[in-house]
Amino acid sequence: MIFDGDDVVDYQTLDRWTDNAAHYLAGKGLKQGDRIGIIGSNSLEWCAAALGALKLGAVVTPYNDRFVADELRYLVDSSQATIVLADDQHREQMLTGLEGTGVPLHGLAEFTELRHAEHHPVERPSVNADDPAVLVYTSGTTSNPKGVVFTHRSTLAFITEMSFMEPAYREGNRLIYVLSMSGAPGILWHVIHPLTRGMTVYYEKGFDPQTTLRRLADAKINVIMGVPLLFEQMAAHPEFADADLSSVLFASVAGARSSVSTIQQWLDKGVPLRQGYGMTEAGGLYTVNDADQALNKPESVGRGYVFSGHRVVGPDGKECAVEEPGEVIIRGPAVATGYWNNPEATAAAFRDGWFYSGDVGIIDADGHLRIVDRMKDLIISGGFNIAPSEIESVIVDMPGVEEVCVFSVPDEKFGEGPAAVVYAPGGVTEAEIAARCQEKLARFKQPREIHIVDAPLPRMASGKIARKDIRAQYVDA
Repeated sequence: MIFDGDDVVDYQTLDRWTDNAAHYLAGKGLKQGDRIGIIGSNSLEWCAAALGALKLGAVVTPYNDRFVADELRYLVDSSQATIVLADDQHREQMLTGLEGTGVPLHGLAEFTELRHAEHHPVERPSVNADDPAVLVYTSGTTSNPKGVVFTHRSTLAFITEMSFMEPAYREGNRLIYVLSMSGAPGILWHVIHPLTRGMTVYYEKGFDPQTTLRRLADAKINVIMGVPLLFEQMAAHPEFADADLSSVLFASVAGARSSVSTIQQWLDKGVPLRQGYGMTEAGGLYTVNDADQALNKPESVGRGYVFSGHRVVGPDGKECAVEEPGEVIIRGPAVATGYWNNPEATAAAFRDGWFYSGDVGIIDADGHLRIVDRMKDLIISGGFNIAPSEIESVIVDMPGVEEVCVFSVPDEKFGEGPAAVVYAPGGVTEAEIAARCQEKLARFKQPREIHIVDAPLPRMASGKIARKDIRAQYVDA
């Protein structure tokens, strides 16, 4: 079953509804292999449209619902969309983005009546396992978004791999999703994956800590995945202490490193909050920390999954020693095959069967992987590498601090150095943060500038802090 608030659809109804959706889209000219762009908030109509398109053998391409018209135009041109669907909330910006393209726009609201319409069965096309099924665009944090291609084979591969590794993903179990459908966690992990496994999915229009806490308890949710912000805000809510979370079997946090204090708060409720690691190119999640290591090794992201593999290598491509930082490279049947219509980027990132992640990682003596930072985010000051995440971890554990973003600023003597923007509604001062950094960090790692802001930091649709946008605001720092 799928829940959207109090509305619920069972599998039999969903099958008929998506048949009708496929019939409707075929009537609009959608064919096997065509790309269909979809933009909208989480809804049953979004799911019905996407699954209907897949029944035709079309390539589902979610568009970021936070993008403005020019950014959406880029996605339309890049994906070479045949048709685009939008909900009422995003219709105007999508219309502007489509100007002059000749690509037709249809409303997701049109799918509502198809739910109860006369059934129109569709003939499922024969697809090649290596044909594209889903095209997911990266967040575009360092360049224009790149379209990551997932084939029918690679999509099935990550579902199969998870069935061996995580028993919570099974028929009848309940899962909740509060983030955007626009990334791999949406379409792959919270539409195709759970519905393939016969799970029950609860979709929320957005994240509210109280609403999500109550849903976890009342619906007896078994699986929840998200970025640190979700778990931090739920743990900080007054209802957290008395919330019944005994049904939660799998809780994974990814996208950024979660603080030890947050992991401890959830562990005190009987929920091992497991740090995960992934990227769009790996289907959103590549590996998750073992449940029994949630507190013993909270910074660990596990040792990989059964059919996948990873290494940490230096600039020369040679494997790094234990505890030596290097670039994380991964491979496996669930890893994407490349970027859509971008052979240069594909050749640069997918080499000799490995995907070069651009992340700096370390493998410890027990074989556990931990992520240090993005290579492009590393700050090189006087020849020393500084990981923003290390500084952020020191500051975010201070009482009164909720969010931190560390980035590079020019330094006349050392080339560049770190600066920190801090959202601290608890009243922490710049002097107190500086003192904390002096106590916990080497001098070259201490922020040159500290800016305290009075509002939460901007975030991308994935829930990650928008580091590029914040850096742009302080370009003169």
